[in-house]
Amino acid sequence: MSALLFAGAHNDAAAAASAADPYSRETWTQAQKPFRIYGNTYYVGSHGLGAILVTSPQGHVLIDSTLPENVAMIEANVRALGFRVRDIKLILNTHTHPDHAGGIAELAHDSGAQVAASAKSAKALRLGGDDPDDPQHGLAKPYAKVTDVRIVTDGEVVTMGPLRLQMHAMPGHTPGSTGWTWRSCEGQRCLSMVYADSLSLLSNSHYRYADPAHPERLLDFRHTLAVLRALPCDVLMTPHPPASFFDKAALIAPGKPNPWVDPQACKAYAAQGQINLEQRVHMDADSHAAR
Repeated sequence: MSALLFAGAHNDAAAAASAADPYSRETWTQAQKPFRIYGNTYYVGSHGLGAILVTSPQGHVLIDSTLPENVAMIEANVRALGFRVRDIKLILNTHTHPDHAGGIAELAHDSGAQVAASAKSAKALRLGGDDPDDPQHGLAKPYAKVTDVRIVTDGEVVTMGPLRLQMHAMPGHTPGSTGWTWRSCEGQRCLSMVYADSLSLLSNSHYRYADPAHPERLLDFRHTLAVLRALPCDVLMTPHPPASFFDKAALIAPGKPNPWVDPQACKAYAAQGQINLEQRVHMDADSHAAR
């Protein structure tokens, strides 16, 4: 769920206490005017929840769906940009919490698009998010199940017409967490686009990341940070925009530099993820010692 950039909370549902909170459900259902990020890459999500549209004349790719109740908003945003929902041919996902995958089943139905995800995310999508391996299992209601999911492996490139998007396994926030990279161009200038998954380590009350019985949990998260540090990265996007670029739409102005272009953004994001990891390890150690 929430990509709050700290590890000290077990249940991010408390963030919904204030409508002004960027991680509240009230904020997440507020309409956001869609906009171009760079080239053929557009933001079509709500306030606080990313949904990214990558377009081509042969068909479009949508990454993430936000909440189930936001589907009509996303479809309206796609149309407002001059595109057709039925031209979305492929739907990808970062992770399978309801605020990022809850609307996938309906969007796939409305567009006719194929859904593709990592194997572990595909399992969770088929369960409607009710995945017992999820660190946040039990903290949210299940959503509509996605029964037809194409499996994508780490490093695989999926194509749609001229579009080529590469999958990068980024486990940690969930076991199947995934990032996506592609190139977008404006004229002769092409940039490396990165839609990286959340780096928070929130969980239910019994899940421990620093668990000697499950060393893969910390190893996986460290792998994710290493991947982020190494990626070619001109523009960083995240499932919760405040985690990466906040509300930069208001900063766009003719003749001004594009506010999203920052070749150091992925490294800075990984550095924050390292802080999250260290905090969570200390929290798990304190919790274990108190038992």
